Amino acid sequence: MHVFELGFVAAVLLAATPILYAALAGALSAQAGVFNIALEGQMLWGAFAAVAGSYYTGSAWGGLLTAVLSTALFSVILAVGAARWKADPIIIAIGTNLLAIGLTGFLLRVLFGVSGSFSPRELQGLPKMTFLTDVPVIGPIFSGQTVLVPFAFVVIAAAGIWLKVSPAGLRLRGVGEHPDAAASLGVEVARYQTWVTIVGGALCGIAGAQLALGNVTVFTENMTAGRGWIAVAAVMLVGGRPLWLPVACLGFGAAEALGFRLQGIGAPQQLTDAAPYAITLLVLIATRIRLPRRRTAAAVTTSAPTPAA
Repeated sequence: MHVFELGFVAAVLLAATPILYAALAGALSAQAGVFNIALEGQMLWGAFAAVAGSYYTGSAWGGLLTAVLSTALFSVILAVGAARWKADPIIIAIGTNLLAIGLTGFLLRVLFGVSGSFSPRELQGLPKMTFLTDVPVIGPIFSGQTVLVPFAFVVIAAAGIWLKVSPAGLRLRGVGEHPDAAASLGVEVARYQTWVTIVGGALCGIAGAQLALGNVTVFTENMTAGRGWIAVAAVMLVGGRPLWLPVACLGFGAAEALGFRLQGIGAPQQLTDAAPYAITLLVLIATRIRLPRRRTAAAVTTSAPTPAA
């Protein structure tokens, strides 16, 4: 492989990793019957918390821990509202997204006395896996990445297996598919939905930390720039099945990485910046077209007369 190709693979992984964590959060919530479109706001809050935690503790790992815990707490708004109080999760999620935008901008001014962006010299970014530099093929791809990049694929594989083989995972799927039937068997539906939403918040915290301390070392207002919505599109594309998320998210990451490459050869920045979001729209349209066809086919099969014996 040429250096360009290996560098492009590295760029795809870098762009896709925050989306992977957020999409896994959305997929787990979808399995529990909670459609989570608050991924954008939760990831943004995680990015801010990671930078603030890293700045005050002097450690990138402190920033990561701060992001995970605070974003899990931030997700309680959706968890309690949707699972416990049975409010509309879409309305709560929209409010959560707007709250994250306003609150991070407000705290940026209150805590650090700046607006727009915050990147002091003391800010510690997540360490890169430089020990892989001399390893053929793997080195050029992973030596400039944080450990959160390969860890994303491990977590997704573990989540997929857990959902398929563990009793708790099977109950969670039952909660999402037939909540009334699950409740009749003694499964506490609200408890499963609450905790999986909070765990999803923690995953969005990791996504935000990777974005703010791994991809770059800075917090900028609204820096998620639609990545949470791309994660929602990835969840819709794979139908909530975590094991297929890498395929969808790497496709979006490739679109973003390709956009940066095209900028290098003189393509307009506005055009290349729009590429991942244009693909997101096409995916959503394709998903909506595909679902009615499947439903129509299922209806025809169900209504077909049974041949006489």
